Amino acid sequence: MSTDGGGAGGGETPRVPTNMTIYINNLNEKIKLDELKKSLHAVFSQFGKILEVLAFKTLKHKGQAWVVFEDVSSASEALKRMQGFPFYDKPMRIQYAKTKSDIIAKADGTFTPRERRKRHDERAERKKREQHHDANQAGLGLNSAYSGAYGAVPPLAQMAYGGGGAKSMLPETPALPNNILFVQNLPHETTPMMLQMLFCQYPGFKEVRMVEAKPGIAFVEYGDEMQSTVAMQALQGFKITQQNSMLITYAKK
Repeated sequence: MSTDGGGAGGGETPRVPTNMTIYINNLNEKIKLDELKKSLHAVFSQFGKILEVLAFKTLKHKGQAWVVFEDVSSASEALKRMQGFPFYDKPMRIQYAKTKSDIIAKADGTFTPRERRKRHDERAERKKREQHHDANQAGLGLNSAYSGAYGAVPPLAQMAYGGGGAKSMLPETPALPNNILFVQNLPHETTPMMLQMLFCQYPGFKEVRMVEAKPGIAFVEYGDEMQSTVAMQALQGFKITQQNSMLITYAKK
C-alpha cells in the first residue's frame, strides 16, 4: 500500500491515507532534540512497536516529528488516543504522514533498508534477552518466592523505600496495595516529565517523585489504591528504552 499524498475517502482522516507513520506538530521547540525523541518514544511505544522516531534540528522542521510504527493499527490507535495530549505543556497535533517514512529518513541520512533494519531489531532483541538472563543469574539476591504478578524486586531496591533494616530486605513481604507506586529499572536519563507524561494518562494521578541520589527509581502517587492499581497494570513492563522494562510495585509506607 502506498503511503504517499492524495486523498482517501471514508477513512478517519480524509485528506491523507492511513499508514504506519504519524506526523506530529505543535511540539515545544525549546526541548532538546535528543530528549524530544526519547520522550516521544516513551509515550508512543505503548501503542505498538516503533521502528524509528524522526525529528530534525533544521528551522524548517522545528516543532515537528514523525513516529514510524511497525503496523497501521498501532499508528491509528496512537493518533486517536494521543490527539491533543499535553506534551511538554503544548497539545500535540497528530495526523498520518503524507510521505513515506523512508523518504524522510533518506533526507536525514538515516535510511536503512527494511530487511536490514528488521535483522538489526532481531539482533538487538536477542541481545537484550541474553543480558536479562545473565542479570538474573548474577546473584542479585532475587527470591523466586517474590516472583509473581509484579516480578521480583532486588532487596537493595526494596531498602530504597522500605526504611532499611533486615525486615525490609525480606522478599516474602511485598507492600500491601496503596496509592503510591514504586517504579524501578528506569534508564538513568529518565526525567520526571517523561514519567509524568506516561502516568498522568490514568485517573487520579497526583505527582512523580524521583530520588536524585538513586537514579533508576521513582515514586508515583495517585488519589487511591484502585487508581494506582489501574496504572500499575497498564504500565507494568512498559519499555522506556529497548533495554529497560519498568518494574512497578506498591511502595512500602
